[in-house]
Amino acid sequence: MQDRDIQLLIEQMDEAAVQRMREAVETGRWPDGHRLPDEQRALCMRAVLAWEARFLPEEQRTGYIERPDAAAPEDGDQPVRFPDSEGGHDA
Repeated sequence: MQDRDIQLLIEQMDEAAVQRMREAVETGRWPDGHRLPDEQRALCMRAVLAWEARFLPEEQRTGYIERPDAAAPEDGDQPVRFPDSEGGHDA
């Protein structure tokens, strides 16, 4: 599926459809119990993330991590970093 196809899809999706896709990605099954193939799971995830980026404020999106204010005193916590596909670190 091309990016423009996903953009057209998300423009037509309502919140109920997004929630069903989100649950399918989480559980690996459609609401009727059918298994969600890996390719469909990846497409659903892309569609959900694209829909959220288009329609939700950042703090309501999947994967959002609240960042402390720069002016707030440091409490010693360090951010969690995951390696990217090239072996470096995500920012």
